[in-house]
Formats: sequence, structure tokens, C-alpha cells
Amino acid sequence: MQVALLVPEQEWRQLLSDVQRLKETEAAPKPAPAPTPPPDPILTVREAARYMRLKPEGVRNARRAGRLQGLRLNEKEWGFHLSELNRYLSRYNRRPLEGPEHPALPVLKTAA
Repeated sequence: MQVALLVPEQEWRQLLSDVQRLKETEAAPKPAPAPTPPPDPILTVREAARYMRLKPEGVRNARRAGRLQGLRLNEKEWGFHLSELNRYLSRYNRRPLEGPEHPALPVLKTAA
């Protein structure tokens, strides 16, 4: 069984032009997708302390006080995203500790 549908000529021409426009946009080259940024590295308490030039206990205290957001790695260990450590350093205007235990480290830059 076939169904016939009567469409006014003006509406039919509009439908044909819409189909043609869709075909042209589909055939147009699409821009390459933007590269995904690298994942934010996670540092352990000791690595975070070395990066921020603090003692590990200072990092733990900042996390307990809520000034530094951490994530649980396992039952005992905590980890910190590098972007969170940079946020902490800029927010609290921390100065590096100096001495033989805490050598001057270059500040790592993250992709923003």
C-alpha cells in the first residue's frame, strides 16, 4: 500500500533547499578535535611536601584543617592533585622553607 501526500510547490522547494543545505554542511571539512589536556598528576604527601617546600606534617595539617583538598589513595595514604597544590600556594601566599632538607625546587607549571 502506497501513501500519496500532496505538498504545495513552495513548501516542496523549501524542503529541497533545506536538504541541499544539509548536504553541503555535512560535506564541509570538520575541524580537528582539540587535543585533550594531560591528566592532573596526583602527588603523595611526601611529594606534595617537597613540591610546596613544606614538611609532610604541614601538608597533613593543612588537609585536616580543610585548607588543602586531598583524596584517599588507600586506607592510610592521601594524595593531592597538582592543581590543588598550586591553588593552595597562590591562595595562602606560602613562602618556601629553606635549609638543607628543603632545597630550592623550580615550581612546576600545569596546563591551564
